[in-house]
Amino acid sequence: MKEILNRLWDAVSAIWPRADANALPQRVVSAIARNDDISEVLVKLIQFGVFTLWGLAYLAAPQPNPETVSRVPLVISVYLIFTLILLLIALARKTPVWLIYFSILIDMTLLTYLIWSFHIQYDQAASFSLKVVEVMNFFVLISLRALRFEARYVIAAGITAILCWSAMVYYVVSVVPGDPMITRDYITYITSNSVLVGAEISKMISMLMFTIILAIAVRRAHHFLVTSVAEGSAAQDMSRFMSTSVAERIRDSDNTFEAGEGERRDVAILNVDIRGFTDLVAKMEADDAMGLLSDYQQQIVPIVHRHGGAIDKFMGDGIMITFGATKSDPQHCANALRCIDELLTTRTGWTGPAAALKVNMAVTAGPVIFGAVGYGDRLEVTVIGAAVNSSAKLEKHNKILGSQALSDEQCFRAAIEQGYENPTHRKMVETKLGNDSETINVVVLA
Repeated sequence: MKEILNRLWDAVSAIWPRADANALPQRVVSAIARNDDISEVLVKLIQFGVFTLWGLAYLAAPQPNPETVSRVPLVISVYLIFTLILLLIALARKTPVWLIYFSILIDMTLLTYLIWSFHIQYDQAASFSLKVVEVMNFFVLISLRALRFEARYVIAAGITAILCWSAMVYYVVSVVPGDPMITRDYITYITSNSVLVGAEISKMISMLMFTIILAIAVRRAHHFLVTSVAEGSAAQDMSRFMSTSVAERIRDSDNTFEAGEGERRDVAILNVDIRGFTDLVAKMEADDAMGLLSDYQQQIVPIVHRHGGAIDKFMGDGIMITFGATKSDPQHCANALRCIDELLTTRTGWTGPAAALKVNMAVTAGPVIFGAVGYGDRLEVTVIGAAVNSSAKLEKHNKILGSQALSDEQCFRAAIEQGYENPTHRKMVETKLGNDSETINVVVLA
C-alpha cells in the first residue's frame, strides 16, 4: 500500500513539476532563453503560414452574395501584417513578454471578429456565427503557444479564447432585445439559427480542458527541457576536463559508469614532456608560468584530437595521451606515430611563449586495462598496464640518448602493419631503460 501511495504521489507531483530558475547556472538560463527566442520565431512563421493558407482557402471557396461586404480579406490582411511585424521583431531581438501577451490578445480578437463577421457576410442572424467551423481555429492558436515550452502563454491563450467566445455568445443572445433565440431542443438548435446555451458552454469547457491538458504537457516538457539543457551544458563542461570520447561514452552508456569496472584493450601510450620545465618556471611569475603552460598545451591538444588521441591526464608540464583506449581503434599505433610526426613538423612553427620550449615525446604499445578508479563521487578514467610505465620511462630516456622522440620496437612495427609510412632516416638502437632492466630496441623518431 505504501508503494502504491508513493507512486500516486509521484504521479500527482509530476502534473506540475517545480522549476527553480534561480538555482540554474547563468549559462543554462542563457541557453534556455536562446531556445525561447527561436521558438517565438517559429510561432510567428507558423502563424503567418496558417493564416496565409486560410486566406487561400477563402479565395478558393464559393463567394457569398456580392452585395455583402466580407471582412475575411481585411482580417487576414491585418493579421498577416501584424504577424510579419512581430516576426521581424523576434528575428531582430528578444521579444518582450508584454508583446507576447499582446499578440495573444490580438490573435484571439481578430479570430473572434472574423467569426462574428460571418453572419453579416452571409446575411444571417447573429447566431449563425456560433455554428461556423472556424471556432476550431481557437484550438490552433492555443496549441501554437505550446511551441514556447512555457505554460503561462498556453494558459493566457486559453483564457483569452474562452473570454472571446463568451463575449460572442453574449452578443448573440443580446443583440435583439426580447428575441435571444435560445432553445433547449437539440434538434431545433441543429436545424435552425437557434442558440443552445449548453452547446456553447460545452465548447468553452472543451477549450478549458484543452488548455489545462496542454499546459500540463508544456510544463512537464519545459521541466525536461531545463534538465536536458543543464545536463548538456554539464556534459560540454565535462568534456573540457576529460576526453570527448570519454564524455560521449559516459553519456551514451546504458549503465552508470562505476569504479572497479574495466576493459582490456591494445592501445598506444604517448607521453609528451617539456625538458627543463621545473628550472624554467622557478624564475618566472606565477601568471607567466601558467600562461606558458597553457600556450604549450594549446599547441599540442588539437593535433592529438585530430589523430584520434585522448588526453588521459595533464601532469604539470607532462601530457599522457592514449590511442585506442576510450574507443577501439584498429590503427592506434599508426595514429600515435602520425600524431608525433605532425607534432615534430609543427614544432618549428610554434609562436609565442611556447616557441622556446624543448619538448620530448615517447610512445609505447601493449595491452592495458581501461576503466574508472576512485571512490564515491570522485572518479577518474584512466589506463593501467606495463605500456603506461614503459612510455613514461622511455620519454625520460630521451635525455640520455639526446633524442627528441622515441618509440618502442613493438609499437613501431605495429604502426607499419597498420599502414604507417616509415620515413627512411629513422634508426633502431639498443638501450636499457634502467640499470637492472634488459636491453631493448627503440626507434629514434627525432
